[in-house]
Amino acid sequence: MPRACARHILVKTRDEAEKIKALLQKGGDFDKLARQYSTCPSGKKGGSLGEFSQGDMVKAFDEVVFKGPLLQVQGPVKTRFGWHLIETIYRS
Repeated sequence: MPRACARHILVKTRDEAEKIKALLQKGGDFDKLARQYSTCPSGKKGGSLGEFSQGDMVKAFDEVVFKGPLLQVQGPVKTRFGWHLIETIYRS
């Protein structure tokens, strides 16, 4: 079963996600922005979700992590939890 390590920032609206993504593209620090804006408990850890297996996350999230590029912020991605900005650190 493939595994990955990722971090994310979860917010309520696409607009919020777009604004945070713009800050990241201007050199903003993912860790600090996750701590400041993310509504997920992982925000306290800079958005880190640690390592998990394919299929552990909701489908839209899983697809980005296991099919998207590494070390690039992807999104906004909508799930039932809200809007995510996702960075896949590694896959194995």
